[in-house]
Amino acid sequence: MKNQVQFKRFGTMIDCSRNAVMNVKTLKKWIDLTADLGYNTLCLYMEDTYEVADEPYFGYLRGRYSKEELKEIDEYAKKSGMEVIPCIQTLAHLNQIFRWPKYRPYNDTDDILLIDNEDVYTLIDRCFQTMAECFSTKTINIGMDEAFMMGRGRYFNLHGNVDRTELFLSHLNRVAAIGEKYGFTMLMWSDMFFNLLAQKADNFAEVQAKIPSSVQLIYWDYYSTEKKNYDEKIIKNQQLCKDAWFAGGLWSWTGFAPHNVYSMETTKAAFESCIEYGVSNVMLTLWGDNGGECSRFALLPSLFYASELAKGNHDESLIKAKFQEKYGIAFDDFMWVDLPVSSYNGKERTCNPDKYILYNDPLAGIMDSAIWDSCEEEYTQCAQNLAKLAERSDFGFLFKTLKALCEVLAVKGALGIQTRAAYKAGDKKALQALLCRYEEVIEKTEAFYRSFRAQWYLENKPHGFNVQDVRIGGVIMRLKNGKALLEEYLDGKKDKIEELEEELLNCADFEVEPKKAVTFARWDEMTSVCKF
Repeated sequence: MKNQVQFKRFGTMIDCSRNAVMNVKTLKKWIDLTADLGYNTLCLYMEDTYEVADEPYFGYLRGRYSKEELKEIDEYAKKSGMEVIPCIQTLAHLNQIFRWPKYRPYNDTDDILLIDNEDVYTLIDRCFQTMAECFSTKTINIGMDEAFMMGRGRYFNLHGNVDRTELFLSHLNRVAAIGEKYGFTMLMWSDMFFNLLAQKADNFAEVQAKIPSSVQLIYWDYYSTEKKNYDEKIIKNQQLCKDAWFAGGLWSWTGFAPHNVYSMETTKAAFESCIEYGVSNVMLTLWGDNGGECSRFALLPSLFYASELAKGNHDESLIKAKFQEKYGIAFDDFMWVDLPVSSYNGKERTCNPDKYILYNDPLAGIMDSAIWDSCEEEYTQCAQNLAKLAERSDFGFLFKTLKALCEVLAVKGALGIQTRAAYKAGDKKALQALLCRYEEVIEKTEAFYRSFRAQWYLENKPHGFNVQDVRIGGVIMRLKNGKALLEEYLDGKKDKIEELEEELLNCADFEVEPKKAVTFARWDEMTSVCKF
């Protein structure tokens, strides 16, 4: 089955840095599952979540992998013929370490390391040392993506304005030299080259000549369903690196629920382009932005779909039949994990009401304009469909969690809208009736919390769940406070509820109609207008 895959390396990348660090037992389960589908590579994305000698604050309290754990993962994967490629960061995306005084002198600005600081290169050397000690592969991903403010913070204060393309290449060459010392071939995300070249009309050939021969580029893109967009960018990446890799995305990073439909659409277009242009190394990323709430196993439909495409099978009915034969569950039944977003605005395919309805404050109503009329009906139906799958012994835990979430969203979605409408109308009888709805949502949120907690501790290290305690606990306390404020108002102890006096504005872009689902990225943006 593995030799049918049309790519030399065909892998997944698990994000182990955005709060959720997958535990070793679950990683082994993931290795077994993906190897069975023909994947031969596992990329572990670790910003600071791994042990580094003489760096006790690196990954401190973050659930970092010990060296022994990394060696255990590597040895287990080899038994399945799978290569584990460590993915670290050597420039940006290191915001977590800068909270500790030790690393603040290493910071340029934002989440970016200070180039030309010798302590920075000592740290990078130690990171490479861990990777060389723990992994049998001689391939490593060194990151270097999205460092947009590189050279514009402390570096600028120390050295003034410099050619940022040259600065980036200088850093890359220093990092590459360290990696070469440990015998590594290095991969890096390619976006910064194009970001810098877009600002300055450099010659591609001139830049290409300065990229170390030990470095290969990865073109990443999870945002298009049009093959022509991938065609254009693959060609450009191959101009800089003839053996450029491609990284697509299985959308696990907008909330508690996945986006299998969108993942399959983007993967189909991307794979067609990769095959046409001879891209031999392909990976599919599963990020965990802003909390790592989504179970990676919820992406099983698109994971399976991608494996079939990689083997040349484009017959969707056959793909679905094979899925049901292998897992004993209908493909379309499993797809209920995507949860309803039926009122998306037609352009945005990654709407995440599963997250913003949960965190929307019932009094402030920040997200009320992005809640549609049929929300309660759709989430109630989805909960009923998921309930049929919740007792399965394999993936039942994720169906149970998402069922419990749907039961919250069905009642909570319009709760703030109903509260504000009754208050504005002076309808105290309607407000009195809503008190039971508040109590119902509190109970359902607590039930969801229990299911989500069980899922988290099954799949991940315990570190990071403190964030979920704070977030979901905050939802429960705001609901309790909202109910208490209504009771005080109805009892005459308050003559008004100031939050409900506000006239709400459209939370989303002014071009998006109200009552359309949108995408909001961050928990704090959904919860409060205050920055904290």
